[in-house]
Amino acid sequence: MTFTAHINVMPLKELLDPQGKAVLGGLKNLGLGNVHDVRVGKHITLQIDAASKEEAQQIAENACQKLLANQVMESYEVNIQ
Repeated sequence: MTFTAHINVMPLKELLDPQGKAVLGGLKNLGLGNVHDVRVGKHITLQIDAASKEEAQQIAENACQKLLANQVMESYEVNIQ
């Protein structure tokens, strides 16, 4: 069976997000001053062949831990469909 893993990777809240700060500055320049914080991350979609949803979850978690997220600087969330 094929499952789709939707993975969101975000910088840790404790760390500076320079890309988010740049976007925030751009929004303020466009007159959108009511936005107070921007965090920029990435969304990754994987198509996974697995026998069960739990196995697909484990494969996606393994991919995040080994390659997709730098756990020193980023957090991730996996949603299997």
